[in-house]
Amino acid sequence: MMIKEACVETFEEAKLAEERGANRIELCSDLANDGLTPSFELMKKTISELNIPVMTMARPRAGNFVHLTEEVEQMKKDIDLAKQAGSNGIVFGLLTSENQIDIENTRILAEYAKPLPVTFHKAIDELENPVEGVRDLLQIENIKRILTSGGKPTALEGQTVIREMIKVAGDKITILVAGKVLDSNVTEIQEITGAKELHGRKIVGDLGNK
Repeated sequence: MMIKEACVETFEEAKLAEERGANRIELCSDLANDGLTPSFELMKKTISELNIPVMTMARPRAGNFVHLTEEVEQMKKDIDLAKQAGSNGIVFGLLTSENQIDIENTRILAEYAKPLPVTFHKAIDELENPVEGVRDLLQIENIKRILTSGGKPTALEGQTVIREMIKVAGDKITILVAGKVLDSNVTEIQEITGAKELHGRKIVGDLGNK
């Protein structure tokens, strides 16, 4: 079975995505900047009124994914709010200034997020070799998914790397495929990559239009 995760920034989008057949929601604010932590009010309303799982973004600011100690502490507070709201999972991603996975802080936050599962987001696509990033994340308990387009702008362009990432991840981590995944090409991308879970802003169509 294919899992379709819709990326949304409003309650209305989340509700419409569910009505159109999304299996899961990634809830963010400010998608123009690749998604930041949503407000507590938005978390509560969306999680309480939807019947499908809601994954909550924890990202304190726009820009790069190199987070200082105080930002990691802020992400802990965001995780606390997501737990309080009843979220089904947490989404975050941290890199070092050398453009590698920030294993130390990722491990701290992944542990802190328990019992909620963690998705490591598209920060992994900043790496020169995202497959090596998968190997790093396999060392960290509670990383359950990796959101990726294989280091390319689209999943179709990144398909070769995505297939390799899926192979390396095995049954330990689910590779959640993103990158211009639309309702019109989601089946093709699933067949090409072999992914079971796919993610997109328009994975169940344009949510701005009813």
